[in-house]
Amino acid sequence: MTRKAVHVAAAGIVSPLGSGLEATEAALRANRSAIAPLEIFPLLQNAPLLVGQVREPDPAPPLPRAHRLAREAARMAMAGCPEPPDAIVLGCTTGGILTTERLLRAGERDRDAYRSHGLFSLAEDLATLCRCTGPALTVSTACSSGAVAIALALNLLRIGRMRRILAGGVDSLSRLTYFGFHCLQLVDRNGCRPLDADRQGLAVAEGAALLLLTTERPERPLATLLGAGLSCDAHHPTAPHPEGKGARAAMLAALKDAGLAPDAVDYINLHGTGTPDNDLAEARAIVSLFPTPPPLSSIKGATGHSLAASGAIEAVVSCLAVSRGLMPGTVGCRRPDPALGCTPQQTCTERPVATVLSNSFGFGGNNGCLVIGRPGSESPERPPPPDDVLAIHASACLTGAGLLRPTLERLRLGLPVAGQLAPEQVAGRLPAKLVRRIKRLARLALLLADEACADATSTEQPEAVFMGTGWGALSETWDFLHRLSESAEQFPSPTDFVGSIHNGPAGQVAMRCNATGANLTASGGDYSFEQALLAAQTLLPASGRPALLLGADEGHAQFSPLLDPSVTAGALADGGGALYVNRDRERARCLTRLAFYGRGGGTDLVEHMLAALGEAAAFRQRTAAVFAGVPAARRAEGDRQLTRLFDLIGTPLPTCRYRAFTGEFASASAVAAVLAAAFVEAGRIPGPLIGGDDIVLRPGDRLLVLGTGQCLTAMEFFRP
Repeated sequence: MTRKAVHVAAAGIVSPLGSGLEATEAALRANRSAIAPLEIFPLLQNAPLLVGQVREPDPAPPLPRAHRLAREAARMAMAGCPEPPDAIVLGCTTGGILTTERLLRAGERDRDAYRSHGLFSLAEDLATLCRCTGPALTVSTACSSGAVAIALALNLLRIGRMRRILAGGVDSLSRLTYFGFHCLQLVDRNGCRPLDADRQGLAVAEGAALLLLTTERPERPLATLLGAGLSCDAHHPTAPHPEGKGARAAMLAALKDAGLAPDAVDYINLHGTGTPDNDLAEARAIVSLFPTPPPLSSIKGATGHSLAASGAIEAVVSCLAVSRGLMPGTVGCRRPDPALGCTPQQTCTERPVATVLSNSFGFGGNNGCLVIGRPGSESPERPPPPDDVLAIHASACLTGAGLLRPTLERLRLGLPVAGQLAPEQVAGRLPAKLVRRIKRLARLALLLADEACADATSTEQPEAVFMGTGWGALSETWDFLHRLSESAEQFPSPTDFVGSIHNGPAGQVAMRCNATGANLTASGGDYSFEQALLAAQTLLPASGRPALLLGADEGHAQFSPLLDPSVTAGALADGGGALYVNRDRERARCLTRLAFYGRGGGTDLVEHMLAALGEAAAFRQRTAAVFAGVPAARRAEGDRQLTRLFDLIGTPLPTCRYRAFTGEFASASAVAAVLAAAFVEAGRIPGPLIGGDDIVLRPGDRLLVLGTGQCLTAMEFFRP
């Protein structure tokens, strides 16, 4: 049994209430609301709605607004730590979209101007700022992103390979979210009034919060992170389960993870958005779990709803609750709704708090709950975590050639499979009702999920979904922004807004499969699938139902050449791969693990990777072939890394540069993973892929799928 405590060594927070712990505490104690009319970008129509916006001292430096907010929170959190974190785990939903909106309206075609659009650009920027050479992971689960990022960091620390992780969330205001929530009729023109009988909606906001988590006891810890729980409603793209079943499951999982009974909770920090349905569903979940609910409140009437940042901001507030003895009030709630069955605190109260349950729920039914205890709290004993190997029982892939079988047939002849499957070929394989309101990326994900489940010998539906996507739903995002601009901001599309969120496809898969366990979307650019694999091997329990592990991206005629530096106009490719996985090795077709993830570029990463994978001689002996992902934009760097690897082991290995066959798209590594698993199962690697004869795999051989360039990743595939 293990008993590794995870401490909150420090925290940084930037919100509409102010910057830093002291300013935040003072605002909470004063029951102050920072919600005010929008100022940070001009509107073409109508008076500005009330929002929660950060007052920046320097409003226009070169970096996008979200990047600036994240940097400020990181500086605070890392101020007393001379050593870099071992990893960054950041929740985000919109990335540099505010800058992208301005560029698109100006007709900018220089792709370098869009380099900070991707969600992953924020985590990479923080990693550079903090000198982190480990993974820089991006979690995108809508409004629960910050909490889910912290939950993932907690479990990465428990494994014992890392000592310090900087984790949290960030989002800036943007036209996408401002008009998106408004067109869904989820905004209260009178401000946010959580749990009030007259509540009408939320107030969109922005902010950033980061926690420095460590397994080494700091001199003055801020709090202890005791547990986390994740779940998915698998119910509706935007509406919560009316009885709060997913919310209850996440709360219960967090308490179980912390080794606590419900009556041990002193205070609940509610998700509490102020929308009628969300507040009611959360209240029903709480009443069903807590016979006598403890004191509870929502701070969103003071801060607004800062989307991906909200769970992290509220985690910091929960740390203040246990370290400084306060329970925030529910600003904006004047007449508590009696239909909820629980009454929130309306003003800030000073009293000792030992344990806080902090709730975060998002579109797609993504739920994340954290249990935070006072400094020095005891962590429960728990079994050692499972090893990092996942068992593959079924698979599917999608390329320009079609599904797995036609893809394999072409590759065995050495023919490329790049391109895009025609829309009717994708949609035609799915029920018409299912695809009516979704576009290309969600359709790709659903088709991959259906094919992987159909390929499984087991009829057991997956419980969890882990998905990687480099760029998210480009079609919906482009269409929403284009229609917004063309209609002079009068007629934005609610359907396109719902579809634009990165975790929308994974949410669709969860609904299709009734997968009510963890649902996590990673968006790490060319390394998105590898990040999803890392999340799966970290969070998937040793026992239980299987999970779907997916990676997919769409090619978009307008967006792809602007956003992805490896894509050229007229050469669009897309697709992805899916693996049906669990921990049961006995009946597995293939085994896999992410053996290494480093960042920062340069050939020195190769030495670190080789150290993680074994001595040069052993590496050379058991690696049958290398599938190398060398993005076109990083070709020189990738070539140097491969050359260095072969220099270190003393000989070149049979190598397939798989993007020459799949085409350039961020999730091409998901296709490579499915192909590697297929070749391991078949016991043979086709010669045309490696420029020679077929390779017959021996017992103990492995196939290595490398990601090269700015990061260096290594996925291993081998026989059970």
